Amino acid sequence: MIEKFEGVTVLTKANVYFDGKVQSRTVLFADGSKKTLGVILPGEYEFGTADRELMEMTAGVASVVLPGREDWQSYGPGQFFGIPANSKFKYRCDEPTEYVCTYFKD
Repeated sequence: MIEKFEGVTVLTKANVYFDGKVQSRTVLFADGSKKTLGVILPGEYEFGTADRELMEMTAGVASVVLPGREDWQSYGPGQFFGIPANSKFKYRCDEPTEYVCTYFKD
């Protein structure tokens, strides 16, 4: 599980969604890649993607319905799931959760 990043730039402006229940910060790497570090408060949400994404859970447990599926799957710390570009997925949690999202330009 990712614990820290070194030699990065962190944008101070937060990405805020769903009336502040979902917040993240953008981390930029020297090679041009980008990640976000986020916190999601309890609730049920639907997110859309532009790029392909990999979400790694770092705290809490969330249930997710991935594109093309109908079943909820649970993910906890150290687990991850991928989301295709230009798609939507559902996310539900009963406790605060934290994640690291990696974006891929395909």
